[in-house]
Amino acid sequence: MIELTIPLRSHDEAILVLGPYDRYAKLLRQSLDLELYTRGGSLRLKGVEGDVAEANRRIEHLLGKARKGRKLEPRDIEAILLEPSGDAKSEARSESAPEVQRPSTYLGHGEPSLDGAQVRMRAVEPRSANQRQYLESIERNALVFGLGPAGTGKTYLAVAAALRAMRSGLVRRLIITRPVVEAGEHLGFLPGDLQAKLNPYLRPVYDALSNLMRGEDIPRLEEGGVIEIAPLAYMRGRTLSNAFVILDEGQNTTPSQMKMFLTRLGENSRMVVTGDPSQSDLEHGNHNGLVDAVGRLRGFEGVGSVEFDVRDIVRHPLVEQIVRAYEGPPRSRGDDRVVR
Repeated sequence: MIELTIPLRSHDEAILVLGPYDRYAKLLRQSLDLELYTRGGSLRLKGVEGDVAEANRRIEHLLGKARKGRKLEPRDIEAILLEPSGDAKSEARSESAPEVQRPSTYLGHGEPSLDGAQVRMRAVEPRSANQRQYLESIERNALVFGLGPAGTGKTYLAVAAALRAMRSGLVRRLIITRPVVEAGEHLGFLPGDLQAKLNPYLRPVYDALSNLMRGEDIPRLEEGGVIEIAPLAYMRGRTLSNAFVILDEGQNTTPSQMKMFLTRLGENSRMVVTGDPSQSDLEHGNHNGLVDAVGRLRGFEGVGSVEFDVRDIVRHPLVEQIVRAYEGPPRSRGDDRVVR
């Protein structure tokens, strides 16, 4: 067994080699007996000498073309990484070489909507087994439910997966929506016009985007229609095609609202619904659309569901303790103590 390090010049090169949701890395592992991963801005190969040398040659060939400014379609990248010959046969597939099947969601036309040369994205890695399962479920399924307490990365990872899918050309746009539900406060008393009243409800979505990419890129992408952030009511009557659609705070939808949203799913699109069933702001007596949808659709082909728990919380360490404290009954008056 040997280990080889290939320096990378940027995160874009890592995406180029590993592929959307590590697709190319998985195909390489199936083709050659080796381990392939990134660490410290470099690509690491580990395996038997012959397979490592072959993988190195294919990867260097791919990086060489990219560094010369060559525009590469996913089928070109797969040809270079998976065919045993890295010469002209990578430009035109050999008749004897098996055709590599692309994901059914790949558009196959034009360039990715999110231009990787102009838009930088922060690298994101799962921090727990449930987070890893969540990202893998998003890769496999057209519809995924992410349920769990605050701070487990449900929305953040969904946005990261969406941006990655856009950079890879799997979808053309990102649509993020939230139900506008008043959590003990009244929308009408907020100052400003309708947009000003809605901004506080959509602010957490912008926070996630700003953490993953440069803030100045967001308005430009919104103006170009590449990213859309809007209240759930704006989704009615639409067909969302060629898009990655995220419904955040799904626990604040009614069953009829959830049905309306889920039936917007169009061709070459995928949906992620996130929420914490324990923090619904719906008026008393209204059924929870998130819980209802998961119960109805669990086990359907193309539908995934991942449940997070307090061990997946990645915010401030105190958040986990707060969530645990609220899981049990409140302390009795006799237990109240003043902490000095």
